[in-house]
Amino acid sequence: MLAIPVGLLSGGVIIAFRMLVESSQGMLLPEDNIENYEGLAVGLRLLLPVAGGLAIGLIWQFLQQETREIGIVHVMERLAYHQGRLPFRNAVAQFFGAALSIISGHSVGREGPSVHLGATSGSQLGQWLRLPNNSLRTLVACGIAAAIAASFNTPLAGVIFSMEVVMMEYSVVSFAPVILSAVAATTLTRLVFGSDLVFSIPAMQLGSLLELPYVFIMGVTLGCIAALFIHLLQRSTTLSKGWPIWIRCTLGGSIVGLIGIAVPEVMGIGYDTVNQALLGQLTLSVLLVITAAKIVASALGLGLGLPGGLIGPTMVIGALAGGATGIMADIWLPGEMASPAFYALIGMCTMMGATLQAPLAALTAMLELTANPHIILPGMLALIAGVLVSREIFGKESVYLVLMKARGLDYRDTPLTQALRRIGVASVMERRYESLPEVIDRERVLKALASEPRWILITRDRQPLAIMPAADLARQVQEYPEKEECSLTDIPAERKDVAAVDFQATLQEALSILDNNDAEALYVTRHTIPGISRVYGILTREDIDRSYRVN
Repeated sequence: MLAIPVGLLSGGVIIAFRMLVESSQGMLLPEDNIENYEGLAVGLRLLLPVAGGLAIGLIWQFLQQETREIGIVHVMERLAYHQGRLPFRNAVAQFFGAALSIISGHSVGREGPSVHLGATSGSQLGQWLRLPNNSLRTLVACGIAAAIAASFNTPLAGVIFSMEVVMMEYSVVSFAPVILSAVAATTLTRLVFGSDLVFSIPAMQLGSLLELPYVFIMGVTLGCIAALFIHLLQRSTTLSKGWPIWIRCTLGGSIVGLIGIAVPEVMGIGYDTVNQALLGQLTLSVLLVITAAKIVASALGLGLGLPGGLIGPTMVIGALAGGATGIMADIWLPGEMASPAFYALIGMCTMMGATLQAPLAALTAMLELTANPHIILPGMLALIAGVLVSREIFGKESVYLVLMKARGLDYRDTPLTQALRRIGVASVMERRYESLPEVIDRERVLKALASEPRWILITRDRQPLAIMPAADLARQVQEYPEKEECSLTDIPAERKDVAAVDFQATLQEALSILDNNDAEALYVTRHTIPGISRVYGILTREDIDRSYRVN
């Protein structure tokens, strides 16, 4: 039932984030239009993003390096290396940094920051309740789904995005809480902003099946554009890695500002431009120019460290490129053709799917945004074409995995890893054990064996040293009844070296500790009060292997 509080908490944070951004844009931009960067004077189009980049850079310069780690890549890194424990201070930096970047007109999106904020909401609640790490991961997934659902007003797409893009696993056990969280967040968001979708979607359908080859070609084209976008983002991230952060952010803002002088549509998220493309209000030449400008402004700005998201820009790029191909089809191909808006919508989701390598999340978003089943068939064709071209021909993984590797990180996601991190050590450990000192008298041994333990935890100076089967100690007592004292490290027994593992850890963490410490078993410990810990059980490699095979 924690899924509902996580959904409400995440939805509340996203609402606050949107209100901060949109109210600031309403006061700053002409005609109280929150995306009317085109209405700014030419000088302001340059000054605003440069000043915003400089301000962000100076703030970032005074923050610690680990606090500057934000966005979806940060969430994935914390899931892979820190069991989903997301720090609160990074979320605060993300909240205000992304808000300032979007308000300044940088070519970034709000969905990436929203995912970070939603994930942190779930993680912080789980940490406060001291939940085991496998439960913590589930709450992070709930927060991610709630964030996407609240951002797009698409609860199902939020669920699929969480499982496919960030968690990279599908678990029946996890689906129920993630769905609940997405529903709770969407309900709260609709109470505040209404039930209108982000985009104005006109009625549309495929003109005829003869269009499908052209739809396939459009998918291939967008796969190439997605690969180009990922490449530019990766190269700008790698090349600027060692630069001072204030220089990087100022340069990123300057690039956006310079492009914005000639093509102001690149400034901001760009959803107003998407709506124009969907309504057929932009000419072919305008669509092509804005597409090229948006690719450069977004890829370089984000690569240089501006604290925004990339989902919004990829959808804008896809919509504009798709709208352009629709106009070309209308000009060049004979017969009845679908409207350019139809191609714009398919292009939007194809670009998203190819960039994130998440076709199911993109297809679900497309269906929820249109409520139109006629879009599924051509959408599936274009999506798969784009995803395969980007991955198989250009060798591009999900943009988030590419950015993780650019930072020297990797997302460990084998089937074994997925299975192990879903199980907590507390559910597998052997609780039947007795802790005894290395040298012990016969009376105390008999008293310990009376409780029929499976393991004996041997301690030296109250520190765990090794474990041995209780059966070996019982045999020693029976064979040598005359001995009043014995050393547990000297009697014949199958002893195993031990290391400590936290009570909240997953089996993935337990296995990693075993490997890193060359240990054969773990004693499960938990801090009851500061400075004092208690051992709750014993975990061996055999226990882990048996649990994995059962599950």
